[in-house]
Order: sequence, then C-alpha cells, then structure tokens
Amino acid sequence: MGIGKFLDPKNDVAFKQIFGTEKNKDILIHFLNDMIPFPGGAKIQTVTFLKPSQDPETAAKKQSIVDVLCADEKGSQYIVEMQVVSTKGFEKRAQYYAAKAYVNQMNLGDDYQNLKEIIFLAITDFVMFPDKPKYKSDHVILDRETMTHDLKDFYFSFLELPKFNKNMHELNNAIEKWAYFFKHAPETSPEDLKEIIGNDKIIGKAYEALIQFYWTEKEVVAYEEELKRRRDERAVNDQKIYEGRIEGEAIGFVKGKEEGKAEGLAEGKAEGLAEGKAEGVQTATLNIARQLLNQGMSIEAVQSATGLLPEEINTLMKELPVKI
Repeated sequence: MGIGKFLDPKNDVAFKQIFGTEKNKDILIHFLNDMIPFPGGAKIQTVTFLKPSQDPETAAKKQSIVDVLCADEKGSQYIVEMQVVSTKGFEKRAQYYAAKAYVNQMNLGDDYQNLKEIIFLAITDFVMFPDKPKYKSDHVILDRETMTHDLKDFYFSFLELPKFNKNMHELNNAIEKWAYFFKHAPETSPEDLKEIIGNDKIIGKAYEALIQFYWTEKEVVAYEEELKRRRDERAVNDQKIYEGRIEGEAIGFVKGKEEGKAEGLAEGKAEGLAEGKAEGVQTATLNIARQLLNQGMSIEAVQSATGLLPEEINTLMKELPVKI
C-alpha cells in the first residue's frame, strides 16, 4: 500500500477503528475525558454507542468523515466528528446535529426535565475560526450581561489541527498529544513513539490501533478505498477551482477591455472639450486684437488689453490690409 507503519487517523475507516468500536471503547472514554473539562474534575466511566438518527437525504449530503454518537453512565450524549473537508456552514451543522440529538431523546409522554446534555466535539483539518489564535476552543451558552452559565445542555469543542504547530519534543499535556496524534501519526516512527506518549498507555493503544499489521485484509481494502475517494474528491475540487480561475480571468479580461475602452472614450471626450474650449478662447482673443489694431491702437495697448505676446501681435499686423 506504500504507507508508513501508522495509518492516518483522519481517514474515515481508521477513525472508526479507534473511536467507534467496542474493543477500543477505553480509547474513546480516555479521549473524551482528556478533551472536555468536566465540572469538579468528574470523569466518564463508561459509554454506550448509539446509532445516529438521520434521514436518508441528510445522510446522503453529509460530507464529514464520521459521527460517533455515544452516551455516558449519566445519560449525557457525545457527538465526536472528524471533519477533513472544509465546508461552508460547518459550525451551523454542528449545532444542527446537537439539536437533533437533543430532540431525539424525547419519547411520547416524556418530560422536558429528563433531557440530558449534548456535547459536540469536532477535530477539523482546516481553520474554522480565523480570528482565534488557539487551536482548541470551547463554546457554551452564557447570559450576555452576567456571563452566568444557566443553559447547560449544549457544549461545543473544536480542535483545529492547522493551528497546532508543536513538535514531538514540546508536548506537555494530553490535549497536545492527541492533536499531534491526529496531525502527525502517519509520519511518526516507532522509535519516536515512546517520547510522544510517555506513560500514557491509552494513547499508545490509539497508535497501536493504526498499525496495518493488526488489520484484516477487508479493513485495509476499505481504508484504501477511502483514500481513493478523498483523492478523487480533491481532484474534482481542484478542477472546479481551476475552471473557476480560468473563467474569472476571461471575465476579468473582457471587463477590463470594456472598461479601458470606456475610459479611453471618456478621457478623449474630456480632452477634446478642453482643447476646443481653449482654441475658442484663443480665436476670440485674436479677433479682438485684430479689431483693435485696425482702429490704430498701439502694440503696447493691444498687448495690455488682450494679454497676447508681442510676437503674436506682430504676426497679426502682417495680416492686416495695407492702408493707402
């Protein structure tokens, strides 16, 4: 397959292997406990996988890598999503999924007070919030005036991988180790692994889940098919971008040509009017000078009256008819 020892955890199939299977449930629990700052230092003890409820149309249009939906022992639900492709309105889709999971808890006759909180956690391979310098951001609903957290049933956390720039020697906590895991696992060597994970056996198990040797042939084929699908998707997007750029350049050329023509006509018209106006003033001044000279006025007087140069007046005098 031509890949390194560790596969890419951002791949749909690999992500499900690590976070969406019963055999690796301890990895998911560890990951959630590391990523979410629970009040009072509480920890998730167990999780139960739930089947995401989506209508066929929504599922068909879905462009995210994967959704993992689970609930802890208190009933709180968690949506974990790996999003590789940057899509417009992803933050709205996050809120839509959270709201949908919240509503789906209700059965006929249930009370609203039994609704449990929804925690949405997304790892994105693109920048979601350009104005935020930190690679991890957490979002809750607060009272605008008092900043109190009264509406506690929705929590969103985003891990933006492009913003994470630490190398393996700079990892100081579990969140940084997970960010490095998602961003650099395929290029990590077995020799580097001990320094990266330290004493964290569960993160070590996550790396181990990415070793191709432990995968079945069917799983490897599914992984490769997902790689191909992503390559094809990128190729289509690149082609659209290329075609859009060519079309934009053509439109820009035509528009520029038309604007240049219009600008040239406007400038020519303005220059012509200015020149015509200047020529008209000059002609009128010369006619006045001729009349004054015919009346026998001296050159100095004509010059004072018209502002013409002596040379111009001398030329006019030569044009006058000779008096007999």
